[in-house]
Amino acid sequence: MRMSTTIAGIESAIADFLSNFGIKDPEVRLEKPSDFKRGGMMSSVALKYAKEAGKNPYEFAESICSHVRALKFANLGHIEAARPGFINISFSPSFFGEALADIVAARADFGRNNFLKGQIWVVEHTSPNPNKAMHLGHLRNNLIGMSLVRLLSWSGAAVTSDAVDNNRGIAIAKLMWGFLEHMRKSPTTPIDIGYWASNQDQWYTPEEKEVLPDIFVTHCYVSGESSFEKDKHIEERVRDFVVLWEKGDPDVRKLWSHVLSYAYEGMERTLSRLGNHWDKVWHEHEHYQRGKRYVEEGLEKGIFKKLEDGAVLTDLVRYGLPDTILLKKDGTSLYITQDIALTALKKSHYGADKLVWVIGPEQSLAMKQLFAVCEQLGIGALRDFTHVAYGYVGLKDKDGGFKKMSSRAGTVVLIDDVIDDVKNKIMERLAAEHDGAGSANLRNLSEKMALAAVKFSVLKPDRTQDIVFDAEQSIETAGDSGIYVLYTYVRTQSILRKKQRTGTSWNEQTIGHEGDVLRQLLYFPEAVKRAREDFSVHHIAHYLLDICSAFNSWYGKEVVLDGSEREDYKLAITESVGSTIRNGLSILGIETVEKI
Repeated sequence: MRMSTTIAGIESAIADFLSNFGIKDPEVRLEKPSDFKRGGMMSSVALKYAKEAGKNPYEFAESICSHVRALKFANLGHIEAARPGFINISFSPSFFGEALADIVAARADFGRNNFLKGQIWVVEHTSPNPNKAMHLGHLRNNLIGMSLVRLLSWSGAAVTSDAVDNNRGIAIAKLMWGFLEHMRKSPTTPIDIGYWASNQDQWYTPEEKEVLPDIFVTHCYVSGESSFEKDKHIEERVRDFVVLWEKGDPDVRKLWSHVLSYAYEGMERTLSRLGNHWDKVWHEHEHYQRGKRYVEEGLEKGIFKKLEDGAVLTDLVRYGLPDTILLKKDGTSLYITQDIALTALKKSHYGADKLVWVIGPEQSLAMKQLFAVCEQLGIGALRDFTHVAYGYVGLKDKDGGFKKMSSRAGTVVLIDDVIDDVKNKIMERLAAEHDGAGSANLRNLSEKMALAAVKFSVLKPDRTQDIVFDAEQSIETAGDSGIYVLYTYVRTQSILRKKQRTGTSWNEQTIGHEGDVLRQLLYFPEAVKRAREDFSVHHIAHYLLDICSAFNSWYGKEVVLDGSEREDYKLAITESVGSTIRNGLSILGIETVEKI
């Protein structure tokens, strides 16, 4: 695109200038200014590198501006230094005309780039334990994970999304016990796996209980955990389940498969509703033993240390990390042992250049230790691995502040309940505006709008921030909501349905009220780039709010369909804004609607 070429050319010219001062691989970026009155773009490179160059920041900025002016870039308006050392850049009307034509031509590809072309990335996200229904914490993980998959694809990478199914161990055994004990149709039915295997009809199904399968599983697990904690005899029997499962007992494996089928059904239903998926699921029971071989290899190479009691310890001194146990004294594995094996499997299975884990911040140390161990074993280099942490999702306390969710305290909010709550609020609003409040079309529209509201609300903050989900705020039609963005998109499409653009070139237009809209359009590729670099799509969410605000402000001042010579030009702006909003929302995983 001519627009991108011009911007990249100026960035390259500044980088060359800096290199002449001995600055190695300078990072130069033209960014959106805080106020467009200063120009269409700005740079703070003079402030960043002045000390290294031995120069006064403002004088250094002046020198950079002189260098760029001398190159006489086509369509460059002005480039000026501003104290204490900023560089402000404006462009000619012909530049905006060409940029508009490029955006119109690009349509669904506007904002795409090839920074990661040829690279294979794998993003692991969500990985819910199959013993509970998915809640708001899982929602944030899932939305961040899938948005990163789409974002990396937009940057040219081949991307696979995967998850780990932690489908074995004591938690699953508690679930199995909870089912046997608490889902009997009669209290006289024996709590016995062998009896269940031959008399399955004596236990309830989710349909018979009239609950969704993941809620059914949650009830089983909570009940099983309670019995486990209260009764030593039950605790022993539950632990026996784990041992028998390890030995491959057919009845235990049959019950295990039965209860997990309900969990998987519930997960799939929720993920399908969100429009998300995994390309591959790694089941823990298929790989958990492999990690021991890597530990043995590390011992042979002198990478790890064996303690007197037989446990195996890492040696991470050179990484500045505390050591951690890899094998217990009884020879059993831990999560890190399994993760080593799975990381190696992923590297070989996908031929991956980069592996990404979207996991909560409480796992930060564990991930650093895993990456270090994998580097020691030759599985990959540290640069191949990335942990994308994210903040907690909380509830409002009585003072309106943050309150962390807790399963034990019963303050966990399920994904489906959140979407249903927002959907009902939207339906109430639409029912007052439309005939046929109970129609299928209205319910379908409400579902799409609810998903847009929830997704945007979760993805709008920086991923590292703790957030409080506010259902009322998420559906505001003005301000900073996904609903506001949807309404703006609908406005663009309503205009375009009335009259279609015919022209393709608007180089000689005088820039009027639409100036801020045009300048905002320029910044979308940069927003995509920043989101990729920070592994946070909040840059795109904020950009969408900015472009919507600029368009609505312009629309309030100017009639688009006025029959003037500028009408086609204004239609092109409207079309470009619409396609840009659609592109940004698609990265966030939000489906647009044509009418509200």
